[in-house]
Amino acid sequence: MKTYDVVALGELLIDFTQNGLSEQGNSLFEANPGGAPCNVLSMLNNLGKKTAFIGKVGKDQFGITLKKSLEELGIGTDNLMMDEEIHTTLALVHTFEDGDRDFSFYRNPGADMMLRAEEVKEELLRDTRLFHFGTLSMTHEGVRKATVKAVTQAKEAGALISFDPNLREPLWDTLDHAKEEIRWGLGQCDILKISDNEIQWLTGKKDFTEGVTEIRREFPIPLILVSMGRDGSRAYYGDGYVEVAPFLQKHTIETTGAGDTFCACIINYILEHGLTALKESQLREMLTFANAAASIITTRKGALRVMPTLKEVQDYLAAHA
Repeated sequence: MKTYDVVALGELLIDFTQNGLSEQGNSLFEANPGGAPCNVLSMLNNLGKKTAFIGKVGKDQFGITLKKSLEELGIGTDNLMMDEEIHTTLALVHTFEDGDRDFSFYRNPGADMMLRAEEVKEELLRDTRLFHFGTLSMTHEGVRKATVKAVTQAKEAGALISFDPNLREPLWDTLDHAKEEIRWGLGQCDILKISDNEIQWLTGKKDFTEGVTEIRREFPIPLILVSMGRDGSRAYYGDGYVEVAPFLQKHTIETTGAGDTFCACIINYILEHGLTALKESQLREMLTFANAAASIITTRKGALRVMPTLKEVQDYLAAHA
């Protein structure tokens, strides 16, 4: 038995999200704890899983707030480092009328980039059932080495590997570099969660099935999830795929964290049912739950501190049965 169900490595930052206007007509921003890997861990904690995070924040007001947030949520922080010199990474999130977003990052450098390979605690990686990562920890050489070390050690210890590219174009020197690092991630993972626009960009295929086929020609990933926004989601497994419609909300505020919530629910299902011999009915059950949870988070500002509980998702599904 291993102590942790999921350990994740990556960015932990402050998302400044728009929250109305001041009396002078200026935009007001709310400082929400964020970062895709920790959003995933937060949802997994709500589903009863034991989690821990590997990363770095600044030893500043924001970094202290983020560490406290993880501790309050029950996410392990033994490998959350605090940088004495570099400030916590910040992201300004601009939300469009349809709930989609655009990001502006204050990260040149940001503390999350400063994680070093020697700071990654090997005992965490030997003691987890699954390791999850994205690409924001692969944009610069130092933190990339930390990511490679973590993935390698987790695999050697027999952990499943989950990968979400989570492409943020402004953070890369070139998109060719981004594509190179994403391809490395594809070669490591057992579970891939990828968005519709990411798979089209990566493979050059407009049809998602053609895109998945293109990926699998080189990387035999057992389970590939394609999140398609307002069109729902697909699970590619074996020789076919299952598609499940979304739960569209009348009161969507923003889509921040929707993909992370979805990803966490997929990971949770695989931890409980395994990755071998999954039936079509199971894939449908998995996607339905994940779509419902992702739908709920779109009605809330932020993500990390407001992930839905298991009961909330179950009640939502019962109301929409």
